[in-house]
Amino acid sequence: MDLYTIHYIKTHALIYKYLREDSHWYRYLHRDSKYIKVVEEEAKKYFKVTSEDKIKQLSDRIEMISQFLHILNE
Repeated sequence: MDLYTIHYIKTHALIYKYLREDSHWYRYLHRDSKYIKVVEEEAKKYFKVTSEDKIKQLSDRIEMISQFLHILNE
């Protein structure tokens, strides 16, 4: 693994934490450093920080508030 990849992993906490959870990605990173972007996407999916996940969480919160207000108005 090249120094750039090691530095990138250590400076991005999300990737570092994900690799601690799912270490099989190190094998791919040792073969080709271009896998760092794939690992980053997988980490975002794993920790649910993708745009789709954020929109869903926001939607769920709005729905909960709406239901809470509906109950209060009854």
